[in-house]
Amino acid sequence: MSDVQPWYKQFWPWFLILLPLCAVIASINLLFTALDNSDSLVAEEYYKEGKAINMDLRKINYAKQIGMKYLVAIDDNMIEITQHGGPAYSAALNVHFYHRTLEQHDLKLKVTADGSGIYRIPLDESISGPWEIRLESFDGEWRIQQRIDITDNVEYWLN
Repeated sequence: MSDVQPWYKQFWPWFLILLPLCAVIASINLLFTALDNSDSLVAEEYYKEGKAINMDLRKINYAKQIGMKYLVAIDDNMIEITQHGGPAYSAALNVHFYHRTLEQHDLKLKVTADGSGIYRIPLDESISGPWEIRLESFDGEWRIQQRIDITDNVEYWLN
């Protein structure tokens, strides 16, 4: 009688099968992760967005031409926007805060001024780091935008 065990009762065949099996499981897991988390920085309709850049430049140039200037004060839980130049504007503002990398942190709001002409935006949580601020008139005639790096309790001039 021989002392040789069948292959499925030995250590080495299972060890050699386990290594490629782990690689297959890891690659399937990575595939599902890649499919679930698409890259939000890539535009679906890049051509239409590229054509819209010229329209954006006209709005920005018009804002500079009429002298629109705003002061944005950012506190821990409040953003205050006040006008300091250009023709008096009291209608609602389209305010956009774009995070450079995380789309889920973007803020897009229509804000109206209070009695003293200050646009106030309460925040659920404080914001910091690199952002792009875009202020646009309610009718879309002019636009001001600027990239900033938000630190604690600071003010930024947008013009």
